[in-house]
Amino acid sequence: MKKVKNDNSKIIKILFILLILSLSFLLMSNLNIESDYYWHISAGKHMIKNGSILTHDIFSWAVYNKYWISHEWLFECILYMFNYLTKNIYILPFILIVVLFYFLFKEKDYLKNIPFSIFWFSLSTILMYFIQLRPQMFSYIFFAITTYFLYDLYNNEYSRKIYILPLISIVWANIHGGSSNLVYILPIIFVISTMFEFNSEKIVSKKLNIKQLKKLLIVIVLSILFLNINPHGIKILFYPYENMLDKTMLSTISEWQPSNLNDISHYPYFLLVLIILITLLISKRKIRLVDLMLFLFSLFLGLKGIRFWPYLYISATSFIYDYVAERKKDYGTEIVLIILISSFLLLGICNIYNKSKNTIIDKNTIKYLKRIKPKKIYNYYDYGGYLIYNNIKVYIDGRADL
Repeated sequence: MKKVKNDNSKIIKILFILLILSLSFLLMSNLNIESDYYWHISAGKHMIKNGSILTHDIFSWAVYNKYWISHEWLFECILYMFNYLTKNIYILPFILIVVLFYFLFKEKDYLKNIPFSIFWFSLSTILMYFIQLRPQMFSYIFFAITTYFLYDLYNNEYSRKIYILPLISIVWANIHGGSSNLVYILPIIFVISTMFEFNSEKIVSKKLNIKQLKKLLIVIVLSILFLNINPHGIKILFYPYENMLDKTMLSTISEWQPSNLNDISHYPYFLLVLIILITLLISKRKIRLVDLMLFLFSLFLGLKGIRFWPYLYISATSFIYDYVAERKKDYGTEIVLIILISSFLLLGICNIYNKSKNTIIDKNTIKYLKRIKPKKIYNYYDYGGYLIYNNIKVYIDGRADL
């Protein structure tokens, strides 16, 4: 009689799915509710109830009626409607994180090296600081989808998924116009890094055929054109670059500050860079130029501003498994996964339970301000969104361009 092998791969796949869900729960439990959330809710509420998109300020006495680019208007409407219907702040971020993980690990062969997969999945906790009810969470998903479609075309010349990108550019421009330029920058990186073919000692480049390059060029042109389908038209095309060059915003907004080795809180991001580099260098496979270019671009963004570090983890996940050696024998995998799943769930529950119920500003202060009704209140910008949420006109809020 032939011995029947105990194939536990299905069990491990299920446990990995549960691991992703528990990780999503842990990340969601760390949700940071800050002043911008209240601003987005207030803007969404106004637009839904009045049936018009905000293009001029209505919340401040200092810059009232001043034109500004509401590059996040669709996100604000979605956020308000979702919170209005569910009455729960945690459901939307949990859904967004699960969708992000789906596109991150879709079609990844994470069973070929389970220890590395567990380690790499756990590294996603580096995103914890960035889990906020802000449009950036949608941009992470769009970024992951874009890289997924690009690599799909890179590996299969007959792939047509890439043609979805121009449609994504429309949504991206209206949900988070400040990062929507990535929808055409990433394809440009792929074009540049696949125009030539060479094979050096450690780096190799595969030249895409005419059909693949033609698809990429079509998508780049269409994505740029479709980005103009928004309330502000062509201004969205230049908006991200204007932000990146605005010295006032760069110097005053903490999350826009460049990464700094003198700041110990930035060390996890540098550790991520080191892990990716070690994985690429010790791999027996040669480094593909397209992977290296994507890594360097994401690294540049992270060094430029700490708000961009999630893009490095997302882009690295697109190619990191190609450089991981296969391990056929792994012992105690199920036990390790069950322990991790239980730990993440327990940490998430404790995190939610211990969340402070304190608001941005003490409720008694809000009551006092409403009672005295100041015509011209002077406030720190981080308090602006919460004051607006409580129907108090502000001097300044989180919209740095105003």
